[in-house]
Amino acid sequence: MLPFGDPSKLKTKKVVFEDIFIAHDSGTLEQLKELSSRRKAIEESINESSFITEAVAREMAGGLTSHYEQELQKLQRYLPLLENLVFHVESVNNNQQMVQWTQDLKIRWSSVLCASSIFNLMGPKFFQIDNLRFELGMVLFLYGAILRERASEILTADLVQSATLYRKAAGVYDHLANKVLPSLQPALAQERIPEATLSICSIMSLICLAEAQAVTIRKAEEKGTARSLLAKLHHGISQSLDEAASILYSTTGDCKDISVRFLDFISSCRALHTLRSQKYLAEDLKTAGQVGVAIGVLRRALENSKEKMPREKSWHLVFRQEMDVVSEMLRRLEHENDFVWHEKVHSGDELPSVQGMRIVSPIPYCSQRWERELVFKI
Repeated sequence: MLPFGDPSKLKTKKVVFEDIFIAHDSGTLEQLKELSSRRKAIEESINESSFITEAVAREMAGGLTSHYEQELQKLQRYLPLLENLVFHVESVNNNQQMVQWTQDLKIRWSSVLCASSIFNLMGPKFFQIDNLRFELGMVLFLYGAILRERASEILTADLVQSATLYRKAAGVYDHLANKVLPSLQPALAQERIPEATLSICSIMSLICLAEAQAVTIRKAEEKGTARSLLAKLHHGISQSLDEAASILYSTTGDCKDISVRFLDFISSCRALHTLRSQKYLAEDLKTAGQVGVAIGVLRRALENSKEKMPREKSWHLVFRQEMDVVSEMLRRLEHENDFVWHEKVHSGDELPSVQGMRIVSPIPYCSQRWERELVFKI
């Protein structure tokens, strides 16, 4: 698997809800203050502006030692209150006072997937969308990204839980694309921040599913699963990423300013798992006595892989290691064929293809809204 933590590196500007929304009663005021307090904890963390020590942060999180677990807890405490506010604001969204208050909030988030934001010498570019659903969408995007990071963090310790977290992240992005963001799209007419578009959230869901399947394959490898099945599973990952790339390039309006690193990540992951699929296919063919066909498969795989070497250094190393394994496997097979089997080496249309298999699905995200009454002076 290739590391890609960019989606979790969002930044935001300060929001104080009780300074904008005029509460009708003390209960509503307290809830607005609680919203601001919980958002402030997220702001300080992702903006890296907090002066809290690790020990204090651990104590505040009830003993959680993982930074990503602490982040997830902050988001889980904020989201139910935010969803409740969105519900009440949208129930009277035709009220001019409410419209003005929402504009006065000045909800601003940076993008990590927008090329022009990354290369801004003055720091990250902030997008402002005067709609509370923009806040909900960006917080949920961040939540999915932190779930991915936590899944990666525990990968070596707990494969099952890691795969579950990737599937939960996929469910969050599915929820964004299908439930939260559709009604926001008209408000993005002037500035289309990628993280708030349906296409990018659909792509992120596919990436999370691909990562979940990659973890599942590791578990299958530990159990000694048949090489033919492993080849199909790796090819299933390539198909998911093919689908992601297809969405990306078919929605140029949403994605004309996407970072090259994001594009390279999708392409590199696809190429890596295609190579692994071909490696397992060759091993299966060799076991079946089809050494000449196996050699042809490996030669084709290496030739195709040379054209898709990642530029990112850490990804390049992983890819290079995989190519070295395949190269050594090919060398041994060719040597064995020369001295023992003397089989014809197949190429082109004579070579078999792999039928992909996708075995993971998103874990649906369910709205966590706390149903509390909010009354405003409107």
